[in-house]
Amino acid sequence: MDSKDRIAAFVKLGEFIKNLDQEEFEEIQWRAQNANNWFTVASVSEALKGIASMLDSSKLNTWLSQYELPSYFSSLKVGVLMAGNIPAVGFHDLMCVLLSGHTASVKLSSTDSVIMNWLIFNLIKIEPQFEDLIEIEEMLKAKDAYIATGSDNSSRYFNYYFGKYPHVIRQNRTSVAVLYGDETTEDYLKLGKDVFQYFGLGCRNVSKVFLKNIEQLQDFLGAIEVFNDVSNHHKYHNNYDYNKSIYLVNGVSHLDNGFLLVTESEALVSPISVLFFEIYDGEKELKSKLQEIEDKIQCIVSKDGRYENSLPFGTAQCPEPWDYADGVDTMKFLCDLI
Repeated sequence: MDSKDRIAAFVKLGEFIKNLDQEEFEEIQWRAQNANNWFTVASVSEALKGIASMLDSSKLNTWLSQYELPSYFSSLKVGVLMAGNIPAVGFHDLMCVLLSGHTASVKLSSTDSVIMNWLIFNLIKIEPQFEDLIEIEEMLKAKDAYIATGSDNSSRYFNYYFGKYPHVIRQNRTSVAVLYGDETTEDYLKLGKDVFQYFGLGCRNVSKVFLKNIEQLQDFLGAIEVFNDVSNHHKYHNNYDYNKSIYLVNGVSHLDNGFLLVTESEALVSPISVLFFEIYDGEKELKSKLQEIEDKIQCIVSKDGRYENSLPFGTAQCPEPWDYADGVDTMKFLCDLI
C-alpha cells in the first residue's frame, strides 16, 4: 500500500460518512451519547460532518503535496494519547500517523472511545491493510515517538515519561474573538456558534472576547438568544447554576441572559457557561495583549477574518487538514522521523 492508496482510503472514509444511512447514523449517535452525555446528537453530527469535509480528495492532496510521503510503511510505532473533550478530536492525529507511513499505537480517551472505534473499524473495512497498522492499547510503552494531548498538568507528566523520545506534547489552549464595534446581528449569531458548539468544550471554542465598548455585550446577548437550548442540557445547566451562584455570592459583576454569564476578566479560559471579556483601547494595545498570550491561543476569530491571521466568525470549529493543534506541524514531525 503506497501513499496514494493510503490517501484514497481516507477519501473513501469521508465518502462513507457523507453517505451514511440514517439508521446507522442514529445508532452511532445514540451509542456515543450513551457513553458520554456531552456528546449529543448535534455534537456527533457536527463532528462527523467536519471529518467528512476534511477528507475531501482535493483538500487532502493539497495538504499533503508539501510533504515527502514515503511509498512504504516504516517499522516505527508512534504512541498517540488522545483527548476526549469533543467527538473524534483525536482522529486527525491518527490520520497523520497512518498517512506518514507509521504504525499508530493508540490510547483512546475513555470519553471518546465509541466514535473513534467506529471510525477505525470502518477505515479498516475500507482498507484491510490498516488492521496491522493500528494498535489500540491501554499502556503506551517503548514506542519510537509520541503524540500526547492533555492539560497543562498532564503535559508535565507526559514530558517526564516521553521526553526522551521524539514527541509532540500539547497543553491547554483556547480561542478568542475580536470585536470592532460594527458587528451585525448575523455576525453575533456566527460568533455564538464559536462559543456554544460542543458546549464550549473544545480548544477552538471562543472563551473570551476583546471589544472596544461594553455596550456591545447587550447586543450580543440579545442576538444569541437562539442558542438558549443549551440550557436544556443538564450538565451545561448545572455548570450555569453553579457559576451564577458563585458570582452572586461573591458579588462579581456580570451579565446574564439566562444561559450564558459574561464577566470581565484578564483570565483567558472561562468555565463552561461563562464568557470572559476584556476592553481594549486601540489596535496597538490589542495586538500587544494578544501577543503576550499567543502561546495559549488556538485560534482568533473576527468579522470576515479582519484581524490579522484570524478566522471569520462561525468557523472556529471547522479546521482544515492543515490546521494543526497548537500550531505544531504534526505531519512534518512524523515525516522527519524516517
